[in-house]
Amino acid sequence: MSLPSSPDKIAKIEIFRLPPRWVFVRVETEQGIVGWGEGTLEGHTEAIEGAYQDLSERFIGWDADQIQNIWQHAYRSRFYRGGPVLMSALSGLDIALWDIKGKRLGVPVWQLLGGKVRDRVKVYGWIGGDKPDDVADGAAARRAQGFTAVKMNGTEGLDWIDSPALLEDTVARVKEAKAAGVDVAIDFHGRVHKGMAKQLARMLEPLHPMFIEEPLLPTQPEEIADLAKLVSTPIALGERLFSRYDFRPYLELRAIDIAQPDVAHCGGISELHRLASYTETYDVSFAPHCPLGPIALAACMQVDITAPNFFIQEMSLQMHYNEGADLLTYLVDPLVFEIVNGYVKALTGPGLGIEINEALVRETAAKYVDEKAWRNAVWTGPDGALREW
Repeated sequence: MSLPSSPDKIAKIEIFRLPPRWVFVRVETEQGIVGWGEGTLEGHTEAIEGAYQDLSERFIGWDADQIQNIWQHAYRSRFYRGGPVLMSALSGLDIALWDIKGKRLGVPVWQLLGGKVRDRVKVYGWIGGDKPDDVADGAAARRAQGFTAVKMNGTEGLDWIDSPALLEDTVARVKEAKAAGVDVAIDFHGRVHKGMAKQLARMLEPLHPMFIEEPLLPTQPEEIADLAKLVSTPIALGERLFSRYDFRPYLELRAIDIAQPDVAHCGGISELHRLASYTETYDVSFAPHCPLGPIALAACMQVDITAPNFFIQEMSLQMHYNEGADLLTYLVDPLVFEIVNGYVKALTGPGLGIEINEALVRETAAKYVDEKAWRNAVWTGPDGALREW
């Protein structure tokens, strides 16, 4: 295969706001190659749309093959850098550029990252919703779909110190879910403050959770490191960390066992791949966060296939947030994400390995343009004080 003799420049960058809460990015080159990205920031859609406008003004006319150069300029050439808005927008652009490069060369992205170390990706699904309920039925349904592992929220919003009975309810729900014959991870979601988190982690330890996620808010690396020393349960986090630099204190403090960067927030495939290698250095496993759409999942899988320390991949199939559309809605062939015995096979098509139904995306986005963007719930306690969501 001969490489192109002249640069194929970025000609157009389009963004599409779509239900349930996603932002897709379509990048087209002068030679007509189209790449798709996803750089959603749930609850901050308008901020992301503004960031994409800036990226469009900066990078239309650039050689689409120069992924690393574009990434560095997007990240470093302005005085302010990092954070959820700028990194999520960069993520969408970066994913689309990798899709273009793979399509140009006729290979899946994982080939460009060094090739496979596995043939399939272990996955898990969600049960129970934001306010966890019906977890036994949910776990059984996931088992019937082919999952062997699930994740559930541990609690609703809690006060800084709250009734121990609420923690006992969490333990009971985890026992119900495990009775379906699946491994269970518990997401504390940053809702549980230190005084309660220590108790809950200890209470759950005899049930052998697959992991506990965000046991405290990501602003607390030292406190999370302290908690990690109290229990043998693996500690996972990373969805609200946006680069290698954000992960650094957690790794140096030996605070986590599982890194969960989100490809739609951490800088795309480029940074996700770097994070896989970086976390491997600390004997930390790799389980990308992905409660989002099919483009983000496909992007995660491209890295999962190449990462020796990969553990398990989150899927948003029939997740409680997916109202108005689901993981498979915008795909031409939904069977690319078929689950068999807890695994999804490596994507083998060029680029991201999925085909987006562009006509449906355009039609849906046109109808959705006047809809209010998705917002997370706001929870307060009986005293009226704000609680973590």
